[in-house]
Amino acid sequence: MLKESCESCKSNTIALSGGLDSTIIAYFLKERKPNSIAIIAKDFVANDLTYCQRVSKEFDIPLTINQISTADILEAAEETIKILKNFNDIEIRNNIVMYMAIKWAKEQNIAGIITGDGADELFAGYSFLINKPQEDLEKEIQRVCSVMHFPTQKIGKALGIDIESPFLDEKTVEFAKTIPSDLKVRNEGKKRHGKWILRKTFEKYIPMQIAWREKSPMQDGSGTAGLTNLFDSVINDQIFSEKKKKTEETDEVRIRTKESMYYYEIYKKLYGVPEKKQGNSFCPYCNFDVENSKFCRMCGAFPI
Repeated sequence: MLKESCESCKSNTIALSGGLDSTIIAYFLKERKPNSIAIIAKDFVANDLTYCQRVSKEFDIPLTINQISTADILEAAEETIKILKNFNDIEIRNNIVMYMAIKWAKEQNIAGIITGDGADELFAGYSFLINKPQEDLEKEIQRVCSVMHFPTQKIGKALGIDIESPFLDEKTVEFAKTIPSDLKVRNEGKKRHGKWILRKTFEKYIPMQIAWREKSPMQDGSGTAGLTNLFDSVINDQIFSEKKKKTEETDEVRIRTKESMYYYEIYKKLYGVPEKKQGNSFCPYCNFDVENSKFCRMCGAFPI
């Protein structure tokens, strides 16, 4: 089923992180010799580089490593905020990576790109799901799937690039929902793993070190997680404290970190102060409507 979803993709370029999801896609498409693109920060520690190179060598597929400077990252952050219309530090850090990959595709006149979106939601890859008690796990996976959304689609649309995500194929989604939660999160040896059924199924076909690689968010794999330390070091504590107080008093928005403040100032310049929502389901930090979620998509607050 997943094989069919991969083979039905019209694009021939994979956004490759060297993680489980994009490696499975590369395995299914290796015969057509797809291109692959990895985004790696020059100035920060990036975990993905070695894994991407391993996948490229294992399946004999071309790999472009696009090493981006801090200046490139900050420029991409502004463009990502403009497209996603939020100042969510986690979402911005992660999606700078996809913005840069999709921008690269556009510059190369590539019409579409294939992503591993959906696997973490459908097969319980997130760390907060791995640690859930078994009796709560199924309900929590269902909740996560009910609110899942993929900024990659928005970015692709804004840049005019088709985004194809085999894990989000309708048949694959329906099949994933029939798999019991104890096959999605399970111990292997002495360690508990999300996406256990994917790992176990593909450990024979992809490198073992990737099949059982721990979940690494895009921000860690690409190195954009280093932005947090960068902002902490370059923004003065007193200036941040004064800006934080003023933002809370004038905009009724509570900013948690220096990085969030940097993104908020860009957002406010583009879109103004977030509109205050009525009712009970709003974020206590920025007043955004949070519906059935414990995570605020506007400012990144968690848990709320």
